[in-house]
Amino acid sequence: MLDHYFKQLNLDLKKQGIATPQLIVDAAALKQNIQHVQLRLSHAPHLKARLVVKSLASLELLKLLSEQLNTQRFMVFHQPHIVSILENFAEANILLGKPMPAQAVHQFFDQHAEWSNANIQWLIDTKQRLQQYLEIAQLYALSLHVNIEIDVGLHRGGVQSAAQMVEILKLIQQYPQYLKLSGLMGYDAHVTKIPAIIKKPELAYQSSQQTYADYQKLIKQQFPSLWSDALCFNGGGSPTFSFHTTESVCNDLSFGSMLVKPSDFDSDFLKALQPALWIASPVLKVLPFTQLPSMSLLDKLPHKYKALFIYGGYWLANYVYPKQAHPHALYGRSSNQELVNVPRACDIQVDDFVFLRPTQSEAVIPQFSTLKLYQQSAFITWQSFRE
Repeated sequence: MLDHYFKQLNLDLKKQGIATPQLIVDAAALKQNIQHVQLRLSHAPHLKARLVVKSLASLELLKLLSEQLNTQRFMVFHQPHIVSILENFAEANILLGKPMPAQAVHQFFDQHAEWSNANIQWLIDTKQRLQQYLEIAQLYALSLHVNIEIDVGLHRGGVQSAAQMVEILKLIQQYPQYLKLSGLMGYDAHVTKIPAIIKKPELAYQSSQQTYADYQKLIKQQFPSLWSDALCFNGGGSPTFSFHTTESVCNDLSFGSMLVKPSDFDSDFLKALQPALWIASPVLKVLPFTQLPSMSLLDKLPHKYKALFIYGGYWLANYVYPKQAHPHALYGRSSNQELVNVPRACDIQVDDFVFLRPTQSEAVIPQFSTLKLYQQSAFITWQSFRE
């Protein structure tokens, strides 16, 4: 089936006169993924969807998903993306996905005073960072909404003990004019990554949820003045989507990559979703076999593969078409003209395309100025965030 798909895609690209590497979003696969997410969320009324901007870094793509999934909640990981979201979504609700350096927060308010009252939750991971943010709030006479990063098992920073949490909450409580607790954020990607022989995913998820619930209980019991039913308890993202939509102590769920499903997200827990993102690269040269510099003796040996040189290469991606296409281990990689071996019997010519499947979307999308939405043999051009 994929053979036919890529042959048709190759013809359609050439028919459109496209002759440079392209990042392609398959509209049919994307639609199917959206429908799956809609269905799962319809059975999880306890959760509000939050789109991860870095993994879907195209304004048109985000607008489509925002409309289809009925959300203007976004998780943002890069300071320039904050303004892009605020300018294009009237009801934007932003949660930072990582703690911004204090200087980046300072620059944001210095350069964008018009957004001083925007609905932004600034993520903090330590009392020290909260102290820095407090000084910024005092300098600009702001009331900052702060969300606390908690370690639910990933061990990538964030609050790791009740004592650390109490210190942070005391500081928030001490300065109500400048600091407002907006909630917690606990990223649990480790749940599906730990080898099952060490800990089964279901048990890892239960453990992470218990940690989360313990911090919720601490706030409610020890800092009742900071507690509110409106607090944002964010969890996710894509790897544990199916867990959270079944049962979760969270009320806010981040996800992004799984909607286009790069290969890093191939998982038993996401098998209902389809790959929807491809790289297409034109073939510049076709040689009968690989010739290694200063190793001409090898030229006389039988060769199973011929050598293609393509336009670009060395992306975070794996070759998927033609079948058995792969880089040459000795010749090495190139981001300019990569050598790709294909079987000798492969019928491929100069100006045909080879196709790759990205391993990540967040690293690959910014390498392309546009995305091409592929639908019924036609292409719609979407701009990407270039940083």
